[in-house]
Amino acid sequence: MHALQRFISGRNLLITLAWLVFALFLVFPLYVVISEALAMGVNTFWQAIIEPDTISALKLTLWAVGISVPLNLSFGVAAAWCVSKYEFRGKSFLITLIDLPFSVSPIIAGLVFVLLFGAQGFFGEWLIEHDIQIIFAFPGIILATLFVTVPFVARELIPLMQQQGTQEEEAARLLGASGWQMFWHVTLPNIKWGLMYGVVLCTARALGEFGAVSVVSGHIRGFTNTLPLHVEILYNEYNQVAAFSVASLLLALALVILLLKQWSEARIERQFKRGEA
Repeated sequence: MHALQRFISGRNLLITLAWLVFALFLVFPLYVVISEALAMGVNTFWQAIIEPDTISALKLTLWAVGISVPLNLSFGVAAAWCVSKYEFRGKSFLITLIDLPFSVSPIIAGLVFVLLFGAQGFFGEWLIEHDIQIIFAFPGIILATLFVTVPFVARELIPLMQQQGTQEEEAARLLGASGWQMFWHVTLPNIKWGLMYGVVLCTARALGEFGAVSVVSGHIRGFTNTLPLHVEILYNEYNQVAAFSVASLLLALALVILLLKQWSEARIERQFKRGEA
């Protein structure tokens, strides 16, 4: 009886600590952002949101997400398929390359792109001769965002596809299904919620990327500033209300991503329970 009471007391203590940490590191910062954004009224908040540089930063951020996420979705599915369904030379090296952005600082990644594609970089002379600008321009932002978001879809799908095995695909092939038919009617239904979860994580990372994009963007206001960079510029100019107003826009996007994440997690858990049954 005493052991049970100690167990319940310990559980309640851990739950309380978890809620305190949640309030300290999530709820309180959210409250600060919203309260600072509305400190001078709704009209000032709205003017900061519709300001041309903010709109430009929002458009650039959405373009970066809209390009990098579908490309990483395609790469992630292909990489997960290769790693989980086949044995081939260099498989472990491919997995290491997929995980590389997790171990390399985003700022270092941005610096590498500058050394490769900058005016004094390895390909700089050729790019100048052909009037192609990558660094301090839109292509550099896309490259940086692509790099930091590479692992998310693949890393979500690899263990899922390894657990599912190859029996269903082999049965489909024996029944005469083509490669695309096998993928669309067998593989994709089995991985769709894991794929959704990976896309959500990839989108969240692309929206909030700062380090690598900061290095390659050049901070050209109205042209190469994403929303996180625009928040930094406003804050450095001591325009705190505008900075927190733009930050609240990122916050709203993050909350949407969080809801999609919770929804996809619930669907994945439900799928696993059906599989175990």
